[in-house]
Amino acid sequence: MIEEAGATAGCEKSKGVLLYTIANKFPGQAIAHRPMLVRYVMDGRIDMGPKLDAALAFLKKTGSHELDTAAFEDAAGVGVAVTEADIRAAVAGAVDSIRTELVEKRYLINTNILLGTVTAKLRFAEGAKVRAEMEAQVLALLGPKTEADEEAIKAERAKPKPKKEKKGGKDDKKEEKAEAAGAAKAGAASAVNAEAPKEREADVFAFLPKPAENNNVHTTVNFSDGKVMRIANSPAELEAHLKRTGGKHMTRFPPEPNGYLHIGHAKAMYIDFGMSARYGGDCILRFDDTNPEAEKQEFIDHIQDIVAWMGWKPVKITHASHYFPQLHALAVKLIELGLAYVCHQSGDEIAASREAREPSPWRDTPVEVNLRKFEDMRRGMYAEGEVSLRMKMDVKNENYNMFDLVAYRIKYVEHPMAGDKWCIYPSYDFTHCINDSLEDITHSLCTLEFEPRRASYYWLLEVLGLYKPVVYEYSKLVITHIQLSKRKLQVLVQKGIVDSWTDPRLPTLGGMRRLGFTPRGINNFCDEMGFARNESIAHLSKLEHFVRQDLDQIAPRRFGIVDPIKLVLTNVPADFQQDVDALVFPGRKEETSTYRMPLTKELWIEASDFREKDEKGYFGLAPGKQGMLRYAFAVQCTGFKADKDGRVTEVHAEALLDYAGKPPKGVIHWVSVKHALPAEIRLYDVLFKTPVVASLGDRWLEDINPESRVVKQGYVCDALRGAKALDKFQFERVGYFCVDEDTERLGKLVLNRTITLKDSRK
Repeated sequence: MIEEAGATAGCEKSKGVLLYTIANKFPGQAIAHRPMLVRYVMDGRIDMGPKLDAALAFLKKTGSHELDTAAFEDAAGVGVAVTEADIRAAVAGAVDSIRTELVEKRYLINTNILLGTVTAKLRFAEGAKVRAEMEAQVLALLGPKTEADEEAIKAERAKPKPKKEKKGGKDDKKEEKAEAAGAAKAGAASAVNAEAPKEREADVFAFLPKPAENNNVHTTVNFSDGKVMRIANSPAELEAHLKRTGGKHMTRFPPEPNGYLHIGHAKAMYIDFGMSARYGGDCILRFDDTNPEAEKQEFIDHIQDIVAWMGWKPVKITHASHYFPQLHALAVKLIELGLAYVCHQSGDEIAASREAREPSPWRDTPVEVNLRKFEDMRRGMYAEGEVSLRMKMDVKNENYNMFDLVAYRIKYVEHPMAGDKWCIYPSYDFTHCINDSLEDITHSLCTLEFEPRRASYYWLLEVLGLYKPVVYEYSKLVITHIQLSKRKLQVLVQKGIVDSWTDPRLPTLGGMRRLGFTPRGINNFCDEMGFARNESIAHLSKLEHFVRQDLDQIAPRRFGIVDPIKLVLTNVPADFQQDVDALVFPGRKEETSTYRMPLTKELWIEASDFREKDEKGYFGLAPGKQGMLRYAFAVQCTGFKADKDGRVTEVHAEALLDYAGKPPKGVIHWVSVKHALPAEIRLYDVLFKTPVVASLGDRWLEDINPESRVVKQGYVCDALRGAKALDKFQFERVGYFCVDEDTERLGKLVLNRTITLKDSRK
């Protein structure tokens, strides 16, 4: 920032103090405007703390929106000079307002109250000058302090202060805070269920205007000829909007039903539903179904299922297609206003003319002709791609999203919701903003990739005379080792690199659910990512941390052997059986639930719990070494068997049933061979080896991790008999596992390793 100020060689102390304040207090959401504020300080237009504080408050409210310079300068007092005469007059008025009381009580009166009155009237007066003038006028009225004044002040200070009522104490404040939080939750129409995320204490949405404040100029649309369109709701528009909504916050989650939702959508849901829930508002689940070629009922059903699984409850479910009649009527209105025309250019020709900044040859077609042609489009009188309806915007604009965007195109495809009623379909750029307006959305929140579309969004609403929501963009989610491009995910499915859209290796929420991730873990991760504009890459281990944290609380413990080797207790009879009680949640004092485990002569243990030779720091079994069977007794390894290739096939040990010595350090989990359930255990790892997948460019398919899924034939304890798909468990000493949906299809128990017990990623 010092470099922005051109002050690397130093500057006046007064300016340096202001720069220091900017560095400490500048609102992050308005970072693009910081160089401008620095210039105002360095050229002296903002020359004092009160002006800077007012400027910072204005920019915090403005955020990333385009700046209304006139409004900013007015709010920051640019050009305002408070003279000494102004200060004298204001102080004299304040003194006169309590002259009688001042003469009576003299110096017992706290003159700081008067200072507050003056500074409120003279916002940009220097505090030191106001205080000096106040002291001078009080002295002129009362004269110097006398001994009697000093005694009166001393006596006043010696008076005992009245005790505060118990109400408002620490406990009461906690109680009030709890009651307020409970009321906020109860009043939230979009409240989430038990799988919802933790409540964030800080209000990350506080800088955005409230619904009743959405009448300020919060953005502008700039044109190539220098004209500026200032965007604001008129008082009448805002009043009508508030009457329809009751002043509630209204947000929307608008997925396109052309695929499966992924972890990036989880962040969008957390923000869209989370904002409305925080303020007791409503969130709409709206399907952006304007492209019938790519949309399927399968995707619509899946999205509704995932939204519910993630813990969100929309106030209602809508479709862009529900508004097709209104959208068509508004397209006709746009033509009548001379702001839309039917264009005969092909898609390639439009792209070429955009690059050349050249208008369409049909741009100036008369309104009557455009109305007739648009009706012919609706009636199916043109072939697909032959014509389109385009908005007459600004072909010379630096922003490509102002280059006469397509509003309607022809597609002879049946729509999942509308059937074959329409053969013309509106574009995203025409539909999205109008749907936001028709549904009275107060805050249209989206990722930064949509920021260039803000100009076209507001242009269309302004020229049609529609209510305008607040638009705000935030950074999209980027996680190491994860590919979030829907197009590239489709390639993985189509090429058979993964099994389906819900393959546990994919970042789709369906895949994550199948892997064993929990909604609360995912939502808490999204909460940690926050609501900021600065783009960053989150390490996969951070997401896994929150999932592991949740699973630790909810996943009952069981015994499972992933890589089995047989352990034979040589000194017990063949029919030996000892039932032991294993804890469901060991380590929890308040939890004493158990499940029964039969221990027999032959057991399955992990192959890693045996070595042919003992080593320092190793606590498993080795010839002559002891180990402790979890929840049971100690054993001492006496030998082993190996096949002709030297691979150990069986470990022998003696059960130390009467052992009274110090328990061995090594603890071994086990499953009875006689009572074990065979299970296919799938060990999942990252699909891409390179952390930043986007850095691979066109070579991304070469980076597939061949070890992304390793299948083992293991055994689990009998307590898992009857486990259903998506049931979650922690196998002690091994990791967290989830029952896969293939269990029913294959007729055998299939388990997915969700995550290891500890973070093993660098």
